Amino acid sequence: MEKTGQENETVVTSFLLLGFGDLGDQWFPLFLLFLMIYVATMAGNILIIMLVITDHHLHTPMYFFLANLSCLESCYSSSILPLMLANLSKGGQGTVSVTGCMVQYYVFASLGASECYLLAAMSYDRYLAICKPLLYTTRMNGQVCFQLIAGSWISGSLAVNIVIYVMQQLRFCKSHKINHFLCDLNPIVRQACNDTHLIELLIVFLAGLFSLPPFLLTLASYVSIISAILRIPTSSGRKKAFSTCSSHLIVVSVFYSTIMIVYMLPNTEALQDLNKVFSLFYTVLTPFFNPLIYSLRNKEVKEAFRKSVARLCVFHRSRGSKLMHFFT
Repeated sequence: MEKTGQENETVVTSFLLLGFGDLGDQWFPLFLLFLMIYVATMAGNILIIMLVITDHHLHTPMYFFLANLSCLESCYSSSILPLMLANLSKGGQGTVSVTGCMVQYYVFASLGASECYLLAAMSYDRYLAICKPLLYTTRMNGQVCFQLIAGSWISGSLAVNIVIYVMQQLRFCKSHKINHFLCDLNPIVRQACNDTHLIELLIVFLAGLFSLPPFLLTLASYVSIISAILRIPTSSGRKKAFSTCSSHLIVVSVFYSTIMIVYMLPNTEALQDLNKVFSLFYTVLTPFFNPLIYSLRNKEVKEAFRKSVARLCVFHRSRGSKLMHFFT
């Protein structure tokens, strides 16, 4: 902290992330749990990316979007969990500079906003595949897929750029303690010593402006999809149609429901611990479960994984036989 000469007030230059409190000797089990989740998250998402790249059967718009989602989830987890693990190794709490806090918020918030747009693009892809199958190949070509992906990443970044510019106008001179495991918007704004009412209204407006359209598009797509599936006369046809979008529907439901709970809860001290618990769902657990949901509920992904394992086994056997032949 530093003293300003004119106002004789303490200016905060770093924040103390309280995380999960003072864990004492109990930090190691929690550290081990989140370390395992991080490793599994990275391994699962990277595996999906590699399967989509190497298996030509997965070179379709649906899996192109899935590979981008896995890439996004890997980056998203890496913006949160390493700092959380570092703080857990110190007993549950850790210090981060104001600049570092802003950077973490910018990275994870822009990736979260991009995920909203990417999930909307994936919903539109499923809508065309189920409701407009005759037009699917013409409307969802390679150029359109690339434009949707690029638009998702760029839109998320633009949304948070404006928020970050507004947040840079804040001065921090209150308590330097943030009762959270990451640098989220509400805990940061709460530490500001200047009036934040107009900034909070502007942030709410920007959040609605950038997040409401992809949410409504996703909602409209799945209303149309479910209506189309219910009109299919045979149960086998309904089951086949629903299986193509059930994994994505689960991901969308978990992602949006937890975000809505976190940001619609009253911003009070009493609910901060509950807020942290729900924040774990969309920041830590959703990227962890996404590869499991897509791999366990998708026959094509499971078949691609089986083929990759078989090829790997054949490669190792042939390599082993060549080595045995060389030495004999």
